[in-house]
Amino acid sequence: MRAQGAHLFTAVAYDIQTMQSEDIMKRKLLIFSMAAVLLTMGLAACGRAAGTKEEGGVQENAVKVRLNEVAHSIFYAPMYVAIEEGYFAEEGIDLELVTGFGADKTMTAVLSGEADIGFMGSESTIYTYLGETSDYVVNFAQLTQRAGNFLVAREPVDDFSWDMLKGKNVLGGRAGGMPELVFEYILKQNSIDPKSDLSIDQSIDFGSTAAAFSGGQGDFTVEFEPHATSLEEKGDGYVVASLGEASGYVPYTAFSAKKSYLEENPQVIQSFTNALQKGMDYVASHTPEEIAAAILPQFAETDEAVLASIVKRYHDQDTWKKDLIFREEAFTLLQDILEEGGELSKRVPYEELVTTEFAQKAAE
Repeated sequence: MRAQGAHLFTAVAYDIQTMQSEDIMKRKLLIFSMAAVLLTMGLAACGRAAGTKEEGGVQENAVKVRLNEVAHSIFYAPMYVAIEEGYFAEEGIDLELVTGFGADKTMTAVLSGEADIGFMGSESTIYTYLGETSDYVVNFAQLTQRAGNFLVAREPVDDFSWDMLKGKNVLGGRAGGMPELVFEYILKQNSIDPKSDLSIDQSIDFGSTAAAFSGGQGDFTVEFEPHATSLEEKGDGYVVASLGEASGYVPYTAFSAKKSYLEENPQVIQSFTNALQKGMDYVASHTPEEIAAAILPQFAETDEAVLASIVKRYHDQDTWKKDLIFREEAFTLLQDILEEGGELSKRVPYEELVTTEFAQKAAE
């Protein structure tokens, strides 16, 4: 099993969606238990090391921190502001940013020691804890408070309603992941059965659904930015609904690290969180155009005007928290969503999987 490495991990994860609900949970726990001993392969570097705007970059005595993000998305603008404005460097951190392309791969990187900190949906930390991993992963800073994806249709829809999805084929997300869980949560809130009232295609890799939609697959697709806007620009699709607005406030993404790393490196975590809070403060006090200009180096392939419009879309739906404190009511809602989606065998203690001390100090 070990010899098959990350390829086995991916194959098992893909196979989850074909199993019955109870077996899904068992297999999910097995996956995240396995992750601690699997070597991750082929995680693509994305972004760059964080330096200051002044010549000289990071401090000579800066501490190297390896951060693995679930995806590289404008949805996470405050983090990129912290990078590009030099806030990590100011806090004495030499940040290495790597994109995992999926929460399963990001969690694997953290558990195997390839990454110090993971940035992903907090459902992954719950699955790992329930898998009885001894050195489990703890959340210490929550970045987003709404879903960051959008429903895209093939034609413009003036008065969209969720019941328009009945009988349709929708390109969805990975089983057990937050994008898919929140989508199904919204459907149920609108009296739509995700299993019988429509067909949700979960066979397409993360990040490839927009291309598949352009190629003719699906009646609708659920997309993050910049893919949603890209489909609109090409005339291949039209945003008809925001999942962030439809779902309300949910703890969508958070930063986490192994329990041992938090215990052994409290000052590093505090400095990291301080830098993030500066990014949050910047986003809260600047216009979408200013935010877009700040993060443009992270999205050099995106036109600045388009980038600004995407930032505005996220800004207007109140995507980003004002602080990084992961509160208990948010964690309870997360477990409600997981339970309703058939992905949770039992509840886990908030105090075990969330620490707020670093975020509270950063917000002072």
